[in-house]
Amino acid sequence: MDPDNEVARIFRPGNEEGEADEKDKDKWNRPPSSYGSMKSDSDKMEEEEEGEGDEEDVHEACPSPVDGAYIEPTDHEGTGLRLHRPESPETLFTITTMQTKPPGALVIDTRSSDLEVNSEDDEEDMDEVLVADSPEPPEPVEPDDAMQTEDGQPGKLHPEQDMPFLFKTIQEALSVLKSEELYNFKMRFYQREKGLTLQHVLEGDILDFVDKIIEVLGQEEAVLQTVSTFENVNKKAEAVELEEKCKRSLIRYRLKQYYVRKHQIIREGVVRAGKQNFLNNVYVEPQISTCGKGGIDPFHELRPRRPSAFQLPSPDTFVGLNNLFRQQKADGQPVRMVVTTGIPGIGMTVSVGKFLLDWAEQVANKDLQFVFKLSFRTFWYLQNKTVAPPDKMSMIEMIGYYYPQCKDMKFLEEEGCKFLIIMDSFDCYQAALDWENAPVITDIHTKANPDVLVVNIFRGTVLRGARVWVLGRRAAVSQIPSKFIDLFTEIQGFSDEMKDEYLTKRFTDKRLAAKIVAHYKRLPSVIMLTRQPFICWMVAAIYPRQFRNPDYGSNPPRLTPFYINIMIVQMNRRLQFYYGKGDHDLKWTDEDKFLLTRMGKMSLKMLEKNTSVFYEEDVKEFGLKLTEVTVLSGLCTELPTAADGKRMFSFIHVTLQEYMAAMYVFTMFRTDGKNVLESGMHIPKIFAAKDQTKSPVGMVHCALERTFTAPLGHFDLFLRFLCGMLSPQCHEEQLSGCLYCHHAPKVGGLEEVQRLLEKKIQTAPADRVENLKECLRELIQKDE
Repeated sequence: MDPDNEVARIFRPGNEEGEADEKDKDKWNRPPSSYGSMKSDSDKMEEEEEGEGDEEDVHEACPSPVDGAYIEPTDHEGTGLRLHRPESPETLFTITTMQTKPPGALVIDTRSSDLEVNSEDDEEDMDEVLVADSPEPPEPVEPDDAMQTEDGQPGKLHPEQDMPFLFKTIQEALSVLKSEELYNFKMRFYQREKGLTLQHVLEGDILDFVDKIIEVLGQEEAVLQTVSTFENVNKKAEAVELEEKCKRSLIRYRLKQYYVRKHQIIREGVVRAGKQNFLNNVYVEPQISTCGKGGIDPFHELRPRRPSAFQLPSPDTFVGLNNLFRQQKADGQPVRMVVTTGIPGIGMTVSVGKFLLDWAEQVANKDLQFVFKLSFRTFWYLQNKTVAPPDKMSMIEMIGYYYPQCKDMKFLEEEGCKFLIIMDSFDCYQAALDWENAPVITDIHTKANPDVLVVNIFRGTVLRGARVWVLGRRAAVSQIPSKFIDLFTEIQGFSDEMKDEYLTKRFTDKRLAAKIVAHYKRLPSVIMLTRQPFICWMVAAIYPRQFRNPDYGSNPPRLTPFYINIMIVQMNRRLQFYYGKGDHDLKWTDEDKFLLTRMGKMSLKMLEKNTSVFYEEDVKEFGLKLTEVTVLSGLCTELPTAADGKRMFSFIHVTLQEYMAAMYVFTMFRTDGKNVLESGMHIPKIFAAKDQTKSPVGMVHCALERTFTAPLGHFDLFLRFLCGMLSPQCHEEQLSGCLYCHHAPKVGGLEEVQRLLEKKIQTAPADRVENLKECLRELIQKDE
């Protein structure tokens, strides 16, 4: 639709019952505007005196806009529209007004298609004018964004949130002011807004003024500042009336401002002043598939490739983040509820922040009138809190409680209200949901417990017009009945190109970025793990510190410190995310240490059985809770259900399982003086006689025995991690204060372990030598 035609139709004087009176006509006399000018009676009289010329005369009367002239519209009932405006050339083309007439084009009289035609002669006259002047102007051009044009993006706004309505509403609000009041209003507005000049304020009439403030401030900001200025000049009634008329648009604007403030800066790890990054500067969109198979990557740098159910989806199943709700169901209807999952660290939380920021900055999904993020942490908090607000809340009260600017949004129940509710962190809601027997709620004013509200949102009985986006880890979202889900998606993480792009964007020093990219690629296990954006962030956070040492980087990076950091960060996130701990209150309790050591013990048993899969009964065997291990720890994930219907789980990668087993063996040695590897092992007399099995060298000897009696790759990485744990850098600087107290006795006898490894390197089979050299490097933690 041509915006000029639309504005001309909206602003045409008179109404459906008849023409406006003479007083109203005088009010509409004004100079030309970039939104269209209203023709005065004197203009019409002059045109009647000139008479109608032939087609050639019309061409002669239409010089190029470059010459500073414009065509006089032909005599026709209704209001004409002038696209060229010599008095105010700076508004000929602006992003805000979306005028699309190219420079040097002929100016024509574009009347609204909605104007009534009283006779066939009038239709012929209009055709003659259009043919004589020039072709119709092009349609307004949407921003050039590939994502915006796919599947109907960006969509159509509600009329009350679009330019013509807001322009006309502001104009009508100002039209009731007397001359002196209007002057005071303009001066007060001018004093508040630095983008306006005195010339902008004083020259022209009301429509010129509205034109300029929308051009300078934007349409929603212009409404907000108009309301504020009305209040400052003691026009409370006018302020209330304008705010009520534009309520839908103002709520949208305040939501967008809130999301920009909240998500513009990405908060990673411990926030340091001056070290924050803008999300748009570092974000790389991960691959999202509509047919995720689940599972984990079977790659292992030492073990031979084995058949696995894991399969990466084909590229034709990938969907863009901002196009999730442009998908359709099998019957051609748009999807209502989308569920997104992925392994821990795959980037769900950051992707939600990017989606909200893009909507707030009008980059995508402009047709969504509102977007509300109602995290399951919110519902879980309300389910368990004992202070106000009361346990039972209505849906509209809950939205108003967490978004005070959105109270009493009665239009959420209107049929044409298109909005989105984002419900992330489904794993945070630890109460069982009664999908079948929960009471049915059909309106937004009925009060109920949070669990009942959640079920009814999923059912679609409450907030029927809402699109719903649910995110959570697979072990949690797998409990949602499939009948509620229209589209199931899985975040696959980064491709190899995305990893390099992410690590390059993180640093302004491109030479340092190139060093980091080249360095991490020397370690196959880290290459595989960096498919997770969380691991990519850890590479970007840890490696630069090492490169401060001029001699660093000549050998492959060390593996054990990196995996220790993964465990510590995930456990701290668990305390923050699920237990509400602050940044300075992350001390691990005995329960936290018990969880890790028992998970390590389970990992060792799995290694001994040569399996990477465990079941619910395995978790219970070691005295652990299934949710704590498979959801909250951030170290495990659920696999696709087995043929017999049993739920299967695993660590997010088999190398993490090997690390956890080594961590358990070392922790038991450090805290209890036990060597859990000696049971069932043949111990040489030299160790047994001197009780050396309880020493570091005895423990490493037992690990070497297991490694060399098992197939290649079975215990080799476990041995490397165990040697790395013996390094003072790992067990004193990293693990001290976490798994054991800061003042625990130091581990001695490391020289004997070093000599043992050096001796083994000389006699080991060729296929084991390289890993033994890596074990030695992990022990001494040096590049040379």
